[in-house]
Amino acid sequence: MTREEFYTRLPDFKPHPTTAVPGIDAFVDVFRKAIDKGAEAIISLHIGKALSNTVDVARLAAEKIKEIPVHVFDPGNLSLGTGLLVREAAIMAEAGEKVKVILEVIAGKAKRTYTFAVLSTLEFLRRSGRLSNFMFGLGSLLILKPILKMNDGVTDMERTRTFNGSHNRLMQLVEELGELEQLAFVHTHAPEKLALLQQEAAYLVPEGTIPLVGEVSPVIGAHIGPGAVGFSVIKAA
Repeated sequence: MTREEFYTRLPDFKPHPTTAVPGIDAFVDVFRKAIDKGAEAIISLHIGKALSNTVDVARLAAEKIKEIPVHVFDPGNLSLGTGLLVREAAIMAEAGEKVKVILEVIAGKAKRTYTFAVLSTLEFLRRSGRLSNFMFGLGSLLILKPILKMNDGVTDMERTRTFNGSHNRLMQLVEELGELEQLAFVHTHAPEKLALLQQEAAYLVPEGTIPLVGEVSPVIGAHIGPGAVGFSVIKAA
């Protein structure tokens, strides 16, 4: 199933999709494949522990690897918030940087990495059990547009009344961070909203960089639904 098909069919799935952490053996298999390809050390980054137990399972798997050191790092973020840090680590690894230095740099950048996204509805948070029926009813009554925020392992949610209001607040949140090192656009099968955001937020893109664009995976999309759009950014030091 393609991501497009998943998001198109998501509102009508019965029962609603659920998500689960991969087993320890899945991580061990990936680690051993890296060893077979000649890896001398592994840095393993995943979705933040505040949202998933993935990091904990990866750490259990790392304990089973004796041949080389496996460093499991919790970036405290999600989607391209994690992806930007993975890319930074990969660039340094390709350049031959020491593992200790890579981990130190990534730890510093993780504290300056933020993800903000406007959801089109509260419905999918309710279906996945991440929102009480009471709050869903209140939000639907007021036609609230939630903005999800994550930084350094802490999640939060703001509520705005309209799409335009949430869109403007989304831009404001990024502006308030000041100078940026990196900016990326994220969405859940929302090409028209993405195009609008890319056009209006062009001035936020750090000079000399090309922003990544990522469609959020179904694992996260099952909880937030289609039509979400936002940013993942690394604030300048």
